[in-house]
Amino acid sequence: MRKHININIILIIMILFIVVFIYLIKVAKYYPQNPNLKASENFFGVTYSDKFAKELKLDPVKAHQDIINDLQVKYIRLPIYWDQVEKKEGNFDFSQYEKMLQDGKKNNVKYIVSIGYRLPRWPECHFPKWMDEEDIRNKDDKVLSYLKKTVNHFKNYDNILYWQVENEPFLNSFGICPKYDENLLMQEIDLVKKLDDRKIIISASGELGAWNKENKIADIFATTLYRVVYNPVLGYFRYPLPPWVYKLKAKATGVDINESLLIELQAEPWIKNGTLADAKADEYNKSFSVDQFKANTDYAIRTDFKQVYFWGVEWWYLQNLKGNNEYYNLAKEIFKN
Repeated sequence: MRKHININIILIIMILFIVVFIYLIKVAKYYPQNPNLKASENFFGVTYSDKFAKELKLDPVKAHQDIINDLQVKYIRLPIYWDQVEKKEGNFDFSQYEKMLQDGKKNNVKYIVSIGYRLPRWPECHFPKWMDEEDIRNKDDKVLSYLKKTVNHFKNYDNILYWQVENEPFLNSFGICPKYDENLLMQEIDLVKKLDDRKIIISASGELGAWNKENKIADIFATTLYRVVYNPVLGYFRYPLPPWVYKLKAKATGVDINESLLIELQAEPWIKNGTLADAKADEYNKSFSVDQFKANTDYAIRTDFKQVYFWGVEWWYLQNLKGNNEYYNLAKEIFKN
């Protein structure tokens, strides 16, 4: 009799756990505890991808100009994509990135420049079209050549704060990429250090990464933070993690969170299919309503990272052009704070 009672209790606890878990990831809303979204000075920046701007059918240079002039963004992570600067093997053209860095300098904008074959935005690995499968398998010399050319070309720009070498280099579970090569990564880091004395950022996934390896080899550790994503099994769901989980993870892995960056804070929708260029409100609000924008911003403030870079400025800009200015105007208020 007692055995049956114990089994029933265990079953009830399991059912309650499942119900609570489903509530937390599928139903619960997370609204800001600090509705004014106040943060310390120079706390917020953005990632700006000229490649993604093009995918949204924007003029990438004009969009960058408008963002720094109108939003008054002072910190930008700028990926310099290999396939954009070496479209023909051995022939480098950096003119578009020169223009953006020069425009930023006029507005006192500081940059993190991301370099490597694995950089922000899908498909994550951005090999030039002239590289075939064999080239990619034997990529080391070509990667190092691109890095050398890029660092030497831009190292005299005094508005570059740091180099980010590769993006989430140990994350094998996302993107169309070859398996990470730690030996190549260390060669890349050594090369950049020989060419320039700026500190190097190594990034990790906030939810899917362990942080240990990245922290050991980074001058500055950085991570991502996503709140609402789509999964084929669970559909749209929210990570049921309070901000202190990131502090605890940092302490457990030896990361000094007060000197580390939250380099990619979700500030655009994660949609089921299609592209963000034409996503409709009933779809993008499932993962990124204006209220969720506020909630994500407040959440990031409470993690206590040194600085936070929003992911999605190109999409706010597109929405503003389409007449939906809520996201863009909220961003203005955040940066004005």
